[in-house]
Amino acid sequence: MGVPVSQMWTVASYVLRQKLRGVTRYPLVLMLEPLFRCNLACAGCGKIQHPNSVLKRNLAAEECFQAVEECGAPMVSIPGGEPLLHPEIHEIVAGLVERKKYIYLCTNAILLEEHLDRFTPSKYLTFSVHLDGLQEEHDKAVCREGIYEVAVRAIRTAVERGFRVTTNTTLFNDADPESCKQFFDELMELGVEGMMVSPGYPYEKAPDQEHFLHRNETLQLFGKLLDRPKKSWRFNQSPLFLEFLRGRFDLECTPWGNPTYNLFGWQKPCYLVQEGYCGSFKELMETTDWELYGRCSGNPKCTDCMVHSGYEPSAVAQTFGSLKGFLRTAKVSLFGFGPSETVVSPRVEVGSEPESKTDAELVQLQEYLPMAGDAADSISETQSDEAVIELSTRS
Repeated sequence: MGVPVSQMWTVASYVLRQKLRGVTRYPLVLMLEPLFRCNLACAGCGKIQHPNSVLKRNLAAEECFQAVEECGAPMVSIPGGEPLLHPEIHEIVAGLVERKKYIYLCTNAILLEEHLDRFTPSKYLTFSVHLDGLQEEHDKAVCREGIYEVAVRAIRTAVERGFRVTTNTTLFNDADPESCKQFFDELMELGVEGMMVSPGYPYEKAPDQEHFLHRNETLQLFGKLLDRPKKSWRFNQSPLFLEFLRGRFDLECTPWGNPTYNLFGWQKPCYLVQEGYCGSFKELMETTDWELYGRCSGNPKCTDCMVHSGYEPSAVAQTFGSLKGFLRTAKVSLFGFGPSETVVSPRVEVGSEPESKTDAELVQLQEYLPMAGDAADSISETQSDEAVIELSTRS
């Protein structure tokens, strides 16, 4: 896994602070959608089906900064639409870097080369490029030929110019595990910092409703895909989330973990499900009936969802908030993934842990985290801010 040391430390210390304060619901990543319009019309996308009057609108930079301050999450993901179509996107990014937020600017990369001069390389800024497979698979997914080549060229240019670059891949039920493995090899050769993979969510408004994955299909696909993955592969995701995708660790959704702010306000309840909006982050957190969401709730909209926006916050909370999760993460990071036989622990309730935490467990975690902080300080003194820890997975 390739993640800058300072980012790992920032997230770990943030989560531990929430735990020690007894805060059970807190945001990890703000999903900031400054616009909905896009220069592609992907068959599996459910985010751009709005009237032209809405697609023409943008959030102002100051509105974005206010949402970031109100939320307080250490990381900000900027999806869309296509963020590079926003006339103030460089100002928004600069303002977030100034606030020391770790930013993932999601892009299909069509405009990336053209706009690189508007940005400055920083450990706080990552371009997360949408790629759903090799050339044939990706161009089919985005419904336009030639986009894969454009994205690959943009990735090479951004990496050469010193920018952090990751990829964002959504998989559907027609994904071929062997082709995906070849795709991962090519991404590593391009020099990306890490890869993010996730099953597609069945948006009701998406044009293609035939290729979304059901839960058992997700487990089968990722079980094959992550069965003793190559040592050279780097994932920009927590080991526990990847273990969850292949059925080796049980997680329940954390719908408040990645709150969404867009043109309409704070979206209820999460990035994927839209059931209204709130005027403030406080209102979102205090008035949403969270027990109605997540797989354990029985909500049909949540039945097959295993998407990172809901489960990555759960994985991070388990990693830094429970001894069991911390030790499993350490084991996978040091020794790699084992075989993908599906072994899932008993289902847990929304917001809870598989095992109750004790004060002693939190004390043990506190003993680990200062060592991580010392390591981060040491590396920052001897290397550049772009130093990366690579926790390898076994071939």
